[in-house]
Amino acid sequence: MRIGKTSVRLKLKPGAQGTKSLVEKYGDHLVCVRYRYDTDKRLRYKTAEIIVSEAPWIRKNSTTHAYVLVHWKEKDLQTRIKAAGGKWNISKNLWKLDMTNILNLGLKGRIVEH
Repeated sequence: MRIGKTSVRLKLKPGAQGTKSLVEKYGDHLVCVRYRYDTDKRLRYKTAEIIVSEAPWIRKNSTTHAYVLVHWKEKDLQTRIKAAGGKWNISKNLWKLDMTNILNLGLKGRIVEH
């Protein structure tokens, strides 16, 4: 189905009257419901904006850093972290590395909150 030129006259939050059936269908994934009107075809469209996937948001040129825990015996991993620009923080006994490389090296589960 192709929708022609339309205008949105109503945008509803989940739970408002006119959204209940979609809340039942999509639950917490429902973001909003819109009623669009096509004046040429004299039609009303009910559309739903839903969340279809969820992932961490990190910009490619991100300068966000985090600390990761690496055991002192994991020499190969330490070498890979150094090659990726990681720095050893002696006072914290942790490696500091930008988030892009943390994800690339599969170290997300080793992040330590500081």
